[in-house]
Amino acid sequence: MNNFNREIKPLPKEEIEFSLPEIQSFMLDNKLKVYFVQKNELPILQLNMVVNAGSKLDPIDKKGLANLSSMTIDEGAGNYNALELSDEFDTLGSHFNVGTSQDSIFLSLQTLKENFNRSLELFSTVITEPHFNQNDFDREKRKVLIKLMQLKDEPDQIADAAFEFLIFGKDNPYSSIPLGDEKSIGNLSNEDVRLFYNLNFNPGNSALVVVGDSNIEDLKNNLNLFLAKWKSGKAGTVKINKPNRNKTQVFLVHKDGAVQSEIRIGHLSSERDEKDYYSKTLLNNILGGQFSSRINLNLREDKGYTYGASSRFTYYKNDAYFAVSTSVGKENTGNAVKEILKELNSIRNGAEIKELEFAKSSTIRRFPSNFETNKQIASNLMLKYLFSLPDNYFNNFIEKIRSIPLENIKAAAENNIFPDEAVVLVVGDKNQVINQLENLNLGEIKIINFPIDK
Repeated sequence: MNNFNREIKPLPKEEIEFSLPEIQSFMLDNKLKVYFVQKNELPILQLNMVVNAGSKLDPIDKKGLANLSSMTIDEGAGNYNALELSDEFDTLGSHFNVGTSQDSIFLSLQTLKENFNRSLELFSTVITEPHFNQNDFDREKRKVLIKLMQLKDEPDQIADAAFEFLIFGKDNPYSSIPLGDEKSIGNLSNEDVRLFYNLNFNPGNSALVVVGDSNIEDLKNNLNLFLAKWKSGKAGTVKINKPNRNKTQVFLVHKDGAVQSEIRIGHLSSERDEKDYYSKTLLNNILGGQFSSRINLNLREDKGYTYGASSRFTYYKNDAYFAVSTSVGKENTGNAVKEILKELNSIRNGAEIKELEFAKSSTIRRFPSNFETNKQIASNLMLKYLFSLPDNYFNNFIEKIRSIPLENIKAAAENNIFPDEAVVLVVGDKNQVINQLENLNLGEIKIINFPIDK
């Protein structure tokens, strides 16, 4: 039996190096932008379509329109009804999915190389020939209403949705979740979905990411063949009213009988600027972005208030915010809020060199694992498109992280962390937590209902 000293931490053997295969880009005849990474290790291809038609385009009285449009687009297309279309993909062993975010609608396809042409034909049929039948629309609409009812019973989802509304304000399209709300969903018709599709689904308003076993000429020929009938046009636009930060505000959503409190604390942030992004990434890892971060060690390891606490910068195409999230026992609500605010104030004084080095090491060593599969690579290339990142962004990421000096962490904290301007949101039992919050002397505690009246 081998004996070794477990008290000695093993050291990494070598520096991490990372290089993504070349990102090739080209334009189809219909003006669709395509990004392609060739990977021949496995006979698989991953396609991710990004359409700039997220929920931020929803009219103010028709929230949820983009999401419902995405839910109905694959409910029958071309010569197939919904079940037949699903069976066709299943027979090929291909996986097709549609989803909606605030910024975009995403359509993804994973297929074997030998079934690529047939799968691409089905994929293009969904995009260019959706049925939008009334019965399918009614069924998907009922699903959305059920999801909205279920959301009311999920304190973490209530906290997330309410927090973004409070951060952005009712006049900002990012304040609404893609699902919409019950009142707006009631206003939606199948004709609204058709009009949304006709306005926003076009090649000039989209991009396609392809990763896998093909070559650029074959891929270009196949895409031009199957997407030929998809024509470019104009697309919808939206005005983003930039919200302002205010002095600390405290909000409480009453959840009768809740034994735990969901806590969200944060504020608006600068957008995803590349020059500032690397410093903010390391800053967040030190503060709350990993298990050994200050906030988690304080609330979980030291105080025992929670199983986990974290922070993050959330970036949308036209806005961004910083937030700390955790769930604690109702009796620890006030103390947890106090400790989080203390950590936010403390990080503005800077970090220690050992914290920075650990944050760099963990960030660098995690980074290659984000590109292990075709699906992961395609997802990251979608970010390149959404945020207009340079072609060398991924290959330069590790070196950019390595080069951040300690003083940049303090500067990033001073420029991006504002505990005196934070929204403090608690979802919990008012009768159990309101006195705790009052004792913090953070100002008036506003009791709000969920869903919030918009």
